[in-house]
Amino acid sequence: MVSLAYTVAAVLPDEPTARDYVAWLTDGHVDSVLKAGAHSCMVVRMTDPAHPIRVEARYIFPNRQVFETYLAQHAPGLRNEGLKRFPASLGIHFERTVGHVF
Repeated sequence: MVSLAYTVAAVLPDEPTARDYVAWLTDGHVDSVLKAGAHSCMVVRMTDPAHPIRVEARYIFPNRQVFETYLAQHAPGLRNEGLKRFPASLGIHFERTVGHVF
């Protein structure tokens, strides 16, 4: 079976928001996604280009079935939690991508 990389990228308006976002990811959100089926994650602050400020959380799921279960059962609540803390009204934009890991 093919592992899947699920990346959530956040484009953030300023340094304080970026620090708060990274702290939120590393102080519990990533652990919640790991408990929901991902087997690893990297939180990456993009430096080239440095602007706009972009932070990516790259989760690896063991297969499509585990990822689909995550999407159906866990992602809606976790996304809502994130959007409450980091709403679009603060100038934050999220992008999600999925790809095969070779």
